[in-house]
Amino acid sequence: MFATRFAPSPTGRLHRGHAFSALTAWHAAKAAGGRFILRIEDIDPTRCRPGFDARILEDLGWLGLDWETPVRRQSEHLPDYATVVDTLERRGLMYRCFRTRKEIMDAIGDAPHGPVEAARPGPHPADEEAQLLAEGRPFAWRLSLDRARDLLGERAWNALAFVEEGEGPDGERGLIPARPETAGDVVLARKDAGTAYHLAVAHDDALQRITHVIRGQDLFEATHIQVLLQALMGWQTPVYRHHRLLTGEDGRRYAKRDRSVTLAELRQGGLDPRTLRAELGF
Repeated sequence: MFATRFAPSPTGRLHRGHAFSALTAWHAAKAAGGRFILRIEDIDPTRCRPGFDARILEDLGWLGLDWETPVRRQSEHLPDYATVVDTLERRGLMYRCFRTRKEIMDAIGDAPHGPVEAARPGPHPADEEAQLLAEGRPFAWRLSLDRARDLLGERAWNALAFVEEGEGPDGERGLIPARPETAGDVVLARKDAGTAYHLAVAHDDALQRITHVIRGQDLFEATHIQVLLQALMGWQTPVYRHHRLLTGEDGRRYAKRDRSVTLAELRQGGLDPRTLRAELGF
């Protein structure tokens, strides 16, 4: 059965961009006679704030959306992700990385705001790692692309792909070869959160039997590493539909960090949800 989801993080109030994404997924589920799932991705303790998850439900209800219950909150299921981390570690697919973001950037000669996640620092020498562990230094678990490629084999690695029914940022459609090497040795678990975005998302999409991932084009590149995780864990790869990103009058896409006008502010200003849905094309 068709199943899709809307998976916001409770780091602030929802805005028009969130409404467009949620409505796109919800209408797709309704049109297919399928399931619409709301998932709260709240694994980042430094950015997520108490109370925003309730506000998300309030905003989506005002828009006229309904969803399956109970709502999965990732912070309530950290042992699930720890099991995946343990599995990957036992299979030799991850390594401890004690390097800070600055140290990695300095090592690769990148600019201060460069693509840190594209780095592939590699494991520490055994004696150095033992010393760092003895000192109690914090570390992150990174996925080793070299080991993943060896485990899958060259043929399976080259066959990694996903179906794009929407459109990527550069017009990508159809069967897209997955190129996880563009993401580097991504972090899959951290000391503070126990897991990281890619692992939690891939796990939950499989657990909740998501058949179609409908989300913004800003997450298109994340698909490559998530397809690899699906292959390594034996999870089904969903169909992907990436959609355009809404922009304001200034041409910039809506974003929490830019203090975009929130749905709550629109509601308080007297906007009717039917008017907003029509404005967004629904």
